[in-house]
Amino acid sequence: MNTVQIECFLSVFEHLNFSHASEALKISQPAVSHQIQTLEEELGVKLFKRTSKSVTITPEGIQFLPDAELILKTVHSAKERLGKHENLIHFDIGCHNHLELNLLPALFQKLAKEFPLLRPSPHLAPTPSLLGLVENQKLIAALGIKEHQKKSALFFRELCSAPMACICYPEHPMSQYDSVTTDMLTGSFVACSPRQIPGSVFAAQSSVLSGLPPEQRYFTEGVESAFTLIKARLGYTLYPDVPRVRDPELRYIPVSDLPRLPFGVFYRYDEDHPALKKFLRLCSEL
Repeated sequence: MNTVQIECFLSVFEHLNFSHASEALKISQPAVSHQIQTLEEELGVKLFKRTSKSVTITPEGIQFLPDAELILKTVHSAKERLGKHENLIHFDIGCHNHLELNLLPALFQKLAKEFPLLRPSPHLAPTPSLLGLVENQKLIAALGIKEHQKKSALFFRELCSAPMACICYPEHPMSQYDSVTTDMLTGSFVACSPRQIPGSVFAAQSSVLSGLPPEQRYFTEGVESAFTLIKARLGYTLYPDVPRVRDPELRYIPVSDLPRLPFGVFYRYDEDHPALKKFLRLCSEL
């Protein structure tokens, strides 16, 4: 495996077009195809599904994406560090979605004041693989919901207890209430892929879906896509309400008979990164 293969993979993923990827990389299209083919042979999986009209990334390609980004970043940072003789402090943090990313700018800004050589890098990864990246030390820590039924070798620092909320557009009939119960939920529902949300959240969403006719069901890849449909006035969804990551265009109504979920930071018990303790203290001040 080499950096040319990784750069070709990431460029094809970005453009979903081999011709556009070759133009961006300034190499021929056959060369890009060859690099992808040799990478797939080395990994033993197909990374892209190709037809005469389209290119789509496979589930295996999605799983490989954070590894590819990390490999390329590691190579580039090594060149930078060795070339400039600087002791840069790389700080890789994982998130499930762009909503959680909204927590990081203020944290990184404060961290950088204390650690001028800090090079923070946020990563988005599907729910099932995120904690594995922390356990395997590919990430320093990750934000997320703790699943009560799952055991983990990681430490978890709770930042808040998030109520499950009915999230809807301001004109939705349920927006008139300060809180609701599950038997008050009504109307078309927008559900997310179980790969992109915690299992407890998917279970709550599934319980609503099971009682709805097909014409009132919408399915999306992730919570950002769900919020897009909600803003289009197509329905509502259920999701933990973490105040700092709220979308200001939507209403968040707590569902009183669903359990609250702990939201916080996962990290290894033996992680000795110099900026981690400060990061955890800053998180607790949110």
